[in-house]
Amino acid sequence: MATATKKKTGGKTRSALQDVVTREYTIHLHKRVHGRSFKKRAPWAVKSIIEFSQKHMGTSDVRLDPKLNQAVWSQGIKSVPHRLRLRLERKRNDDENAKEKLYTYVSHVPVTSFKGLETTVIEADE
Repeated sequence: MATATKKKTGGKTRSALQDVVTREYTIHLHKRVHGRSFKKRAPWAVKSIIEFSQKHMGTSDVRLDPKLNQAVWSQGIKSVPHRLRLRLERKRNDDENAKEKLYTYVSHVPVTSFKGLETTVIEADE
């Protein structure tokens, strides 16, 4: 995993994990819960969102917004929404005894249509 966290930048290698960044993704939940038994679909969708976030942001510490959890469970345990728009924010962990330097905060972005949406990087207001 050490090679996945390093980026090559003109002869120097630096950790890509040091960047604090915010991106918006559309996740296709329907394909992730396909074939799952009805009483396990929403919990499986939550786990797949966490797995998706870990893969795309490179942090093992992922925290979900309560509104995102409500959006996943909005239609019950067995009929999970087909797609969700997610905002993934990689933030610095300010706790003194934290194992990880960074964590990912995942929140829900309500949209009317998923047509033409792509992954977008949101500029930080710092």
